[in-house]
Amino acid sequence: MKKAIFLIFLTAISMLVSCSPDREKAKSEILETEKDFEKMVAARGMAYAFSYYAADHGVVNLNGHLLRGKEAIRNHYMKWEDEDVSLKWEPEYMDVASSGDMGYTFGRYTFTVTDYYGKVTRSEGIFHRVWKKQDDGTWRFVWD
Repeated sequence: MKKAIFLIFLTAISMLVSCSPDREKAKSEILETEKDFEKMVAARGMAYAFSYYAADHGVVNLNGHLLRGKEAIRNHYMKWEDEDVSLKWEPEYMDVASSGDMGYTFGRYTFTVTDYYGKVTRSEGIFHRVWKKQDDGTWRFVWD
């Protein structure tokens, strides 16, 4: 009986340990994707970056109004293309499913707009993003 309990315990521990590298790898990949996403916003604009990093059926929640799919997301963010805007964020926490194919991040963001007259408007808040690993190995958000 003790041997059976010991074997069950040993099997459970080995399963947990064997899952850890996949989860740690996924965490690292998601954090790198977050950094690349933010860089792309600065370099190519919000419309391009948000539609690029969205999964095909990704959703952006704008105060209860849902943008569903890449086209809707891109169209929404196009309104900022001719504006002097800055969007920065920093994930403060993240976790990944034991399967290693889904994860989430959350943290603070800062959105700044400078209008034609030089007036700066700054908005700060909390973001929450759910990431899903795609068949090609890339990470795309399914919820933002």
